[in-house]
Amino acid sequence: MAKTVTPDAISIIRSNPTPDSSGDIPELVVQVLDLKSTGNRNRFMFTASDGKMKLKGILPATIEFEVISGNIQNLGLLRILDYTLNDIPNKSEKYLVVLKCEAVSPSLEMEITSETNEDGVHMKKRQKTVTGVMVKTEMDGEEEAETPIKREGDSILLKPKQEVLTKSAVQIMHEQHKNVAPAARLAMTRRVHPLVSLNPYQGNWTIKVQVTNKGFMRTYKNARGEGCVFNVELTDEEGTQIQATMFNEAAKKFYDKLEMGKVYYISKGTLKVANKQFKTVQNDYEMTLNEYSEVEEVKSEDTFIPEMKFNFVPIDMLGSYVNGKDLIDIVGVVQSVSPTMSIRRKSNNEMLPKRDITIVDATKKSVVVSLWNDLATGVGQDLLDIADKSPTVAIKSLKVGDFQGVSLSALSRSLVLVNPDIIEAKNLRSWFDSEGKGTAMESVGSGAVSSARGGARSMYSDRISISHITSNPSLGEEKPAYFNIRAYVSFIKPDQPMWYRACKTCNKKVTEAIGSGFWCEGCQKNDESCSLRYIMALKATDASGDAWLSTFNDEAENLIGYSADELDELRSQDSEDNGYQLKLKQVTWVPHLFRVSVALQEFNNERKQRITVRAVAPVDYAAESRFLLEEISKIKV
Repeated sequence: MAKTVTPDAISIIRSNPTPDSSGDIPELVVQVLDLKSTGNRNRFMFTASDGKMKLKGILPATIEFEVISGNIQNLGLLRILDYTLNDIPNKSEKYLVVLKCEAVSPSLEMEITSETNEDGVHMKKRQKTVTGVMVKTEMDGEEEAETPIKREGDSILLKPKQEVLTKSAVQIMHEQHKNVAPAARLAMTRRVHPLVSLNPYQGNWTIKVQVTNKGFMRTYKNARGEGCVFNVELTDEEGTQIQATMFNEAAKKFYDKLEMGKVYYISKGTLKVANKQFKTVQNDYEMTLNEYSEVEEVKSEDTFIPEMKFNFVPIDMLGSYVNGKDLIDIVGVVQSVSPTMSIRRKSNNEMLPKRDITIVDATKKSVVVSLWNDLATGVGQDLLDIADKSPTVAIKSLKVGDFQGVSLSALSRSLVLVNPDIIEAKNLRSWFDSEGKGTAMESVGSGAVSSARGGARSMYSDRISISHITSNPSLGEEKPAYFNIRAYVSFIKPDQPMWYRACKTCNKKVTEAIGSGFWCEGCQKNDESCSLRYIMALKATDASGDAWLSTFNDEAENLIGYSADELDELRSQDSEDNGYQLKLKQVTWVPHLFRVSVALQEFNNERKQRITVRAVAPVDYAAESRFLLEEISKIKV
């Protein structure tokens, strides 16, 4: 084929940013520059050049094989068959979003330019053809033998070298269009936009999406009256998601029509910037459908399974999401799986099945993920059956909580994939088999945790003194506040109730059963034995003062070095050296770093601060020294 571009192709694109149909698009051939992956699977960015002007663009996910196979290359030529010029979030300039294209030529020797001298002779190398045969070369202002060049308008016609013409995608679609039924023909001529190309300033658009999550119909009441509302999560073929909301008449019209798992054409909706407080998917925009919007179910032969997109967060970075609004995705190797537990819901006393799985990743941190309902009894049981093989899991849409410092909890929309065929899981499997299997893993709750967004913070940030807490009685009034302190355990009352009898399955408190054994209200079962778990109060002291801290099982075990069962056995021994009290004394006056939460609780009609230890770690003196030097430098400034 002729190795050239359409003159002024970029100007043509900018003058018609959103063609009404692919039939309105003239011949547009550009040179591909700076071709690179976006970091998302199947997506590639490039710079389109016509020799005079350049425009940054995004290629459709459907041409991934063309790029990998080398049909589309850097410095190669590309024919654009359909496109839209669009704003991209966090980008200052408009991007060319290519909806359909085909390769024209592999990589050329150099970039095509059209710089001219005063006589209009091209200064950089350029090649032209007549019916596919090269006839002229211009270089450095010198011309060789020249043959008239066939043109159509201002564009140079691109012809194949042989008489046999290769059909373009447009020609093929045109031929198919003639041979299909009217309903199928309508689907073929419909111009479908990918979700990534939509913005609030766009005119008419049509999307083809699958309903991947559907909420319940809810009623509301405000100053303007009463109404109903429901929302859905929509996913296109490339895996891009958006949340759509319908109110009142639209909600009644589409609630029964939009079904989980089905694919629809949707048009005549509106977009606006997403409210971060309520958004449930990774998209800067959200969609609203009204009673005039059009929703048409796609026939079975044209449906698709959307590509699942993940935005994985490393385990050691989870601390920055604690108690936040955002849902996260995670990938890890399963370290352990618990039996199914039954948990009583406080709101309605309903019993819910629950299962905890512990996963690890290459950051050498572990975290507990709680699965509920069908996830606990379904995929959770599958994981228990193969737990000895350490399967990999990818989990989408998890809530990050502060139980044991950092924990994850599945929701109704969460999705769990076991041994997924994705590059992140394969890399993790390779790491685990070669290195991770024999590596000691530390719970993320005892390391980097934070209640504020902006990156995972270690226990050497958010540092305050104890007096800062005790002198501010309003701390934690609206919601728990989180801080780090460096302090000594100055006193542990030896005669306090330091533990409770716990169910071995769910860790809930048990009572002595009639006859024998122990009754667990949570599991609704009687067990012959139970375990002891710490629930201990201790006094912590630093240079500014002291305060009583509440400490639970994992943190107390870290401090004392004994489990509650082992310490109880030591206390029951009637020895002369009183090993029980000696053990408690050994814990005192040793510096530790504490991650604490501060909340106000009412007791005997009086509101008091409750300071709870969320994580504890020994002092890393090298890190502590660096922290102190930074604090000193701030004082100097």
